Amino acid sequence: MRSFHLSTLAAIAALPFLASCGPNINILSKSDITSHGHNIHFSPNQKFNATPPSSSLLSAAASKPKDKHSMPIYPFSERNRIVRTTAYTCSEADHLIYGSKNAAGTNLRYSKRVRSAAADWSFYPVGTVFRIKGMKQLHVVDDYGSALTGTGTIDMYQPSKNLMNQWGRRNVQVSVVQWGSFKRSAEILSKRTKYSHCRQMLSNITRQRPDLKNVAKR
Repeated sequence: MRSFHLSTLAAIAALPFLASCGPNINILSKSDITSHGHNIHFSPNQKFNATPPSSSLLSAAASKPKDKHSMPIYPFSERNRIVRTTAYTCSEADHLIYGSKNAAGTNLRYSKRVRSAAADWSFYPVGTVFRIKGMKQLHVVDDYGSALTGTGTIDMYQPSKNLMNQWGRRNVQVSVVQWGSFKRSAEILSKRTKYSHCRQMLSNITRQRPDLKNVAKR
C-alpha cells in the first residue's frame, strides 16, 4: 500500500550495481498492452494464481546487494527476479486526489490482459512490462509511490480494498518482458521536482543515464 516514507541511503548506494538497459528488448504491439486496458474486469472473490519463486532464483538472490527491505537488487540484464510486492487501490485515502489516474496521466488498468503497477521509475522505468510467475496477465508500470522510492518493491494496483487486502504483501517471481523508457520517466519527473521522491527518482535516473541530464533540466 502506498504511504509517504523516505527510503534509506543504503538502497540508493546500491544503485551503481544496476547496469544500463541493453539494446536487446522485446517489442510488444500497442494492442498487447492497451486493448481494453481502461476497463475494470474482476470478481470480488477472484483468486490470485501467483506461484512461489524457483529454488534456483532464491539461491542466486542470496549474494545480491539488498534494498531496505532486504530484497535483492538486480542489474537490468537479469529479467527474472524475486520481487517484494504490495498492493494499493484508488479508494485509499492517499490516492483519492488522483482518482482512477496513474502517475503517467492515463487511466489505471485492470483487465483480463493488462494491469497497472507502481514502482520506483529508476528501478522500473515507466512502461516496463512484466509477468508474475503463475499469472497470465501482463503488468505495466505506469504509476509510482513515495514509499517505493529507493526500493525494488512493486505496488500492484487492485480495483477494490478487498482485493488489495487479499493480495497483501508477497514475494513473487517476476519476468521482465520489456523495459520501459528512462527518457519518458525523466520527462515526467522533471515537471514534479517539488516532491522529494520525484527528485530522488530523477537523480537516480540521471546517475545511471548521464545523457538524460538535459531532459531532467527542462
